[in-house]
Amino acid sequence: MTTKPHLKILVFGAGAIGTYVGGSLMNQGNEVVFLERPSMIDPLKKAGLEISVFEKKIRLPDPILFDNLSESLREFHFDLAILAVKSYDTDEVIKGWSGLEELMPPVLCLQNGVENEQKIRAVLGNDRVLSGTVTTAIGKPSLGKIVVEKLRGIGIAGESKLSQTIVTAMNEAGLNAELIDHAGGMKWSKMLTNLLANASSAILRLSPEKIFNNPDLYKIEVLQIRETLNVMNKLDIPVVNLPGTPVRLMAFLIQYMPIWLSRFIMKRAMSSGRGGKMPSFYLDLESGRKKSEVIFLNGAVARYAEANGLDAPVNQTLNDVLMGIVEGSIPSEVYDHHPQKLIQKIL
Repeated sequence: MTTKPHLKILVFGAGAIGTYVGGSLMNQGNEVVFLERPSMIDPLKKAGLEISVFEKKIRLPDPILFDNLSESLREFHFDLAILAVKSYDTDEVIKGWSGLEELMPPVLCLQNGVENEQKIRAVLGNDRVLSGTVTTAIGKPSLGKIVVEKLRGIGIAGESKLSQTIVTAMNEAGLNAELIDHAGGMKWSKMLTNLLANASSAILRLSPEKIFNNPDLYKIEVLQIRETLNVMNKLDIPVVNLPGTPVRLMAFLIQYMPIWLSRFIMKRAMSSGRGGKMPSFYLDLESGRKKSEVIFLNGAVARYAEANGLDAPVNQTLNDVLMGIVEGSIPSEVYDHHPQKLIQKIL
């Protein structure tokens, strides 16, 4: 039984995050419209949306789908837009806003990375951009179907008069949202968690568990996180805890504990988390789409480091090697299950 719609929401992207957040809000009675590529509309209409949360399945057979932003903005007066596409698609999405800026509602950016909000603000202004992050682990076994693998929550920066309204709507939908005081701290802290065993796992085609089991590979993970923490310190950006994610403890362990000790603790945490599940960089690489968010994570750390007189050679190398594999300039077999090659290159 759903309630009367109380928010009209435009969701950019019906992937894992878009389906989970938008579908959950839709199920609670909000009016949700999904904007997708033309080629995806008919398959999604046929498949419908399905959200599996533990033993519960939420079936949404008739999602409202558009492939034209102008048409959707003229048919609906939205209270909020949610940007749930990969960071490498941000520029293309924003380009599609040209001439429609005045019709656009405030945008909640749930993307990974620390540069997307800047791009959106450059087009819509500061007052119509909100920062958010999803810490719940979500799998996407097939089109339109997502599975909640570990329920943690969603962080919403308390930077807008809409923030509390969004948190309330999300909590009514069971999304476990909470306000986060520092928007930059939230996005950078999420990036810390995204970096761990992501690029190295994709490069070597090894699971995060195997990365952490190798002392030298784990040292690479420590070094990339320490570089990121140095950048955050330089920029006066705090490490903050996120819903269900004790990021401050993780950062303390990696920054100050002996590597052997932090590895022992982090291995246990990893085994109870994603462990044998392959991370997002690997999944993008396997998809063959010739794009990777590594540019917006490890690459972003390297860019911010250089701009602020710091060095981030580990992040830069991980970015360069993975992008080389993605773009074809480095044969994947060079590093495929050859950890010593990466260890020699970085250490």
